Amino acid sequence: CTKAGYLHLIAPKRDFTVLTGEDVLTVYAFNTKVAKHTFCSICGVKPFYTPRSNPDGVGVNINCLDPIPIDINIAEFDGQNWEVNAHTLAHKSQ
Repeated sequence: CTKAGYLHLIAPKRDFTVLTGEDVLTVYAFNTKVAKHTFCSICGVKPFYTPRSNPDGVGVNINCLDPIPIDINIAEFDGQNWEVNAHTLAHKSQ
């Protein structure tokens, strides 16, 4: 998401652990309530979410990793036409 500065890394839930700060995280869900948008209740940063395209996975905001990995492969995705393209993400949480 360009507007939010979100650089997505979708991973299986089994490979994801919140190490600290879980007590200050808040979840926002809308429409189908499948996607769960997690943000910090103190500063508003959006570190990860549960994607509607991958409810068995976690979409991590690479910009929130410390340190940010320098060797990453960025694949383009047409988010403006999300409904048509979401199926191309299904394998990412496997």
